[in-house]
Amino acid sequence: MEDTPAIPWPGGARCAVMLSFDVDGPTLWVDRATGRYADVRGFAQGGYGPWRGVPRILDLLDELAVPATFFVPGKTIEQWPDAVRDIAASGHEIGHHGWWHETYFDHSLDDQERIIARAQDELEQVTGRRATGFRSPSGDIAEGTPALLHRLGFAYSSSMRGDDRPYRWGLSGPETDLIEIPAHWELDDYHQFAYHDDPPVPVSRDRISPTAETFANWRWEFAGYHRFGLCYVIMMHPQVIGTPTRMRALAGLVAHIREYPGVWFAEGREIAAWWREQEAV
Repeated sequence: MEDTPAIPWPGGARCAVMLSFDVDGPTLWVDRATGRYADVRGFAQGGYGPWRGVPRILDLLDELAVPATFFVPGKTIEQWPDAVRDIAASGHEIGHHGWWHETYFDHSLDDQERIIARAQDELEQVTGRRATGFRSPSGDIAEGTPALLHRLGFAYSSSMRGDDRPYRWGLSGPETDLIEIPAHWELDDYHQFAYHDDPPVPVSRDRISPTAETFANWRWEFAGYHRFGLCYVIMMHPQVIGTPTRMRALAGLVAHIREYPGVWFAEGREIAAWWREQEAV
């Protein structure tokens, strides 16, 4: 098999690495029928992310001197503005992630635009900036969502699963400047470690995957991405990854990745800008 990298990453790097964190907070635990939190326990479990997870993650990123992108729902920004200010003050990118962590496929385009505007306004009020990157909550978008993002001036999305390198969105014709940075479920901590008991998720396997085995899988995944010169996007949630044990394991994963030559750690906005400028295919 051919293993010569086909992508001209910056500085002659062999592959790109995007560490991303979805700061969902309690929005994952909302009763969608009422728009209210399902119970106090769910609120506390979600709140662990911005309350404890985010400070630990910021300390770790500072210690390791690596950048990251944080996708934050507007409601989390409203409820934990200090945590969001700390992310911005640390120099990391903050991307758009809905207001209530809505599934976009069941909202009209007008509703989607209102959701986006509300969260953008909240982010600007708290940090003085508006997001240029977007990640659809739960990886769900509607047919017209990419065109809406393009019209609203977003630089990139990181919502789809269909590749392991970035690509340009084609919207009813020629390709656009809207870049997609795909990510995959196997590199999502929520699918490995999140615990639910009503309903039980996952149904057919251990309720919480072993930490060592999961991070071993992520190391093997990175070896493949590095071999072919791709874009390794790992999706994490502070309420999941932010425990003391998993923080230690994440530090070990970053150290392992750094043992490979030619690795470019970058934020989503940097990857999108590079891909756009290089006209990569």
